[in-house]
Amino acid sequence: MPKSYFFTSESVTEGHPDKVADQISDAILDAMIKGDPQSRVAVETLVTTGLVLVAGEVTTKTYVDVAQVAREKIKEIGYTNPEFQFDYESCSVLVSIHGQSPDISAGVTEGEGIDTNQGAGDQGLMFGYATNETPEYLGMPLAFAHRLTKRLAEVRKSGEIPYLSPDGKSQVTVEYVEGKPTRIEAIVVSNQHKKSATNEQIYKDIKEKVIFAALPKEMIDDKTKIYINPAGRFVMGGPAADTGLTGRKIIVDTYGGVGSHGGGAFSGKDPSKVDRSASYMTRYIAKNLVAAGAADRCEVQLAYAIGISEPVSVMVNTFGTGKVDDERLEEVVREAFPLKPKDIINHLDLRRPIFQKTASYGHFGRDDPDFTWEKTDKVDEIRDLLKLGDKKQTEN
Repeated sequence: MPKSYFFTSESVTEGHPDKVADQISDAILDAMIKGDPQSRVAVETLVTTGLVLVAGEVTTKTYVDVAQVAREKIKEIGYTNPEFQFDYESCSVLVSIHGQSPDISAGVTEGEGIDTNQGAGDQGLMFGYATNETPEYLGMPLAFAHRLTKRLAEVRKSGEIPYLSPDGKSQVTVEYVEGKPTRIEAIVVSNQHKKSATNEQIYKDIKEKVIFAALPKEMIDDKTKIYINPAGRFVMGGPAADTGLTGRKIIVDTYGGVGSHGGGAFSGKDPSKVDRSASYMTRYIAKNLVAAGAADRCEVQLAYAIGISEPVSVMVNTFGTGKVDDERLEEVVREAFPLKPKDIINHLDLRRPIFQKTASYGHFGRDDPDFTWEKTDKVDEIRDLLKLGDKKQTEN
């Protein structure tokens, strides 16, 4: 890795079309899990001008008014005005949901498949990542990008910047020297707005009330480039301007482009799908290893075969920052963490309606008690197994 380099990550607001689709899918999942915690759900959503299309496969004992759930979520996000050409009252909601494949069901249901334990819902490879460069244990560019989009939502909903609309994006470029973040090179913020707002007003308000309010001023210097709505007017936005699909913001959902990604999206999938549950477990493992002081940066991979409960592989990569060999950390992972799908679900308590709030501003780095994969409760056990002594880096 070069001595000095720039790295960029992005985030989007909850009103971004792809995030609208993610949130609708996860709101439907939550409603089904609330009525039947054992629900098997794989739901995809498409949103465009005046239209919501929900499709997927479901096995559940409960009834959910899918159209009503979708409308409530759209209202909550802020699409309440017909001028958006997409709003919760006037949009059409089409639903095409059918039963799950009995072959897949047999492979996942405990006692029915070749592996009598609960198997993985599909083959797949999942990655988790953590770094100690921010309190969120995320890379600084992504952590800062999320802070900006959260702040955009705050000032819009509070009325502090009354002319903002739901759709928006951010991007942050950080300069690294000798592997350490030193300053912000560039900030990009784009947010939908009402016709009445002027470009000058938008620039001034977002710079003062969003950027300087959300980011540490010591990371911004005279050379930092700030771009606010750089394309000009942004009146038409949301699903009317850009069709949204579930699962199209997987890098925003995870680690901002740092490390690797297995390719599977999260939203709309119940925790029997290892795309979701094992991704949460790999984050949990990586974060605990870093919090225990075993490494400064860590990436963990788990891979599964459909219908089989044990992972087919476990990999730990500390990028040369590990206090012990990566091979030893792999042994510790197998010893200290549950890796079978059923055990992951139970350990992280995933059979709860907690998922729609994961569907905006990232699934990781969030201070929320429902995000059990963000706990660092394995730190002591890891340090004991590695004989690292009593001192911890941090614990939450």
